[in-house]
Amino acid sequence: MHMKVDILHCDANNFYASVEIVKDPSLRGKNLAVCGDPEKRHGIVLAKSEGAKARGVKTGQTIREALQRCPDLILLKPDFSSYVKYSKALFEIYTSYTDRVESFGLDECWLDVSGSHTLFGSSENIAESIRKRAREELGLTLSVGISFTKVFAKLGSDYKKPDAQTLISQENYRQIAWSLPVEDILMVGQSATRFFKTVGITTIGDLAQADEKILTAKLGQTGVTLKQWANGENDDPVKLYYESRKPESVGNGSTADHDLTTREECAALITALSERVATRLRKHGMQGCGVHLSVKYNNLSVTGKQMRLSCPTASATDLKDAALNLLDLLWREGNSLPVRALTVTAIYPIENGDFVPSSLFTEQEQSIKHTRLEQSIDSIRDKYGFGIITRGSLLKQEESADDYDEESKPFKRQ
Repeated sequence: MHMKVDILHCDANNFYASVEIVKDPSLRGKNLAVCGDPEKRHGIVLAKSEGAKARGVKTGQTIREALQRCPDLILLKPDFSSYVKYSKALFEIYTSYTDRVESFGLDECWLDVSGSHTLFGSSENIAESIRKRAREELGLTLSVGISFTKVFAKLGSDYKKPDAQTLISQENYRQIAWSLPVEDILMVGQSATRFFKTVGITTIGDLAQADEKILTAKLGQTGVTLKQWANGENDDPVKLYYESRKPESVGNGSTADHDLTTREECAALITALSERVATRLRKHGMQGCGVHLSVKYNNLSVTGKQMRLSCPTASATDLKDAALNLLDLLWREGNSLPVRALTVTAIYPIENGDFVPSSLFTEQEQSIKHTRLEQSIDSIRDKYGFGIITRGSLLKQEESADDYDEESKPFKRQ
């Protein structure tokens, strides 16, 4: 049976850098990189132009390393408000073809065009039309993957860059997808890649034919899922546009202005981050059912832990307490290097009013008390500003000015 190739994955090429060039056409053809501010300890490359990429500049490099590769590199600070503006314009183009548009950050998304052929032609024609409009209306180029699963569509958008489209069908996916490195498939990070190499899995084809017992022994059900994806067995639907805009998690992170070496210092930053996360949960009308804490150490290694909460919450106090428990667990496991950055994320969010088991009423009542108090604080902050009320534990903590917020900066890599 042949499956229709009705799923597109659109990826705006070098998004941050491309927007900067649209804003200032004199930058076209020059080597440039969008970087965090070195004075705020975010001195790494966030995005680069095609020319800079050809000279060896890579995302995640320090500014110093990038300048060694490309001495004439033009460094630009990120302008997130412009990136949001251009992202919204791109999504207006996408949603003119289908209402099934699922965001994967500001610069990437999936489209299901199965119901669009009568008006707009084949999937390939729709991809060409979208790319043409992005180029002519916004000055941006897109790489588009066309396939029968979301996973293979994303592989297709990564396959040829910039300004290209790739069809991965049931007839050719073994030739195209299976030859790619295993780390190219969605959700395979550094840790999984290292494991795969120890058992001789270096390509997606190797993963597709791997022994499930070996995969589950190390990766559990995730290993089975990855093997299914490698074989084109992924029926995850593209969400409706309004559904894809609902947050699947709400997080906030910050790099400290100096290395944190004590629990007290970490607790102060975690408290500030939990305040921001809880405020945004309440604005979304949601509660988190779990907490994830990510810790970046001063050697740039990153680790994290997560836990389910006894009851859903939108209280900063509850989020903070859970995040501190996770920090203590990490430190007991020997992760005690000086801390460079922390991120607190509320996971498994649900909408207010969803069912809570009766056995949790006591805990829920306490959480509701915390939340109601903090809602009163929200009202005061909305009127007079966020900084009008500050927890006593934060008065000695100088917060970094360059925070990470999933809502305002939901970018993964460039």
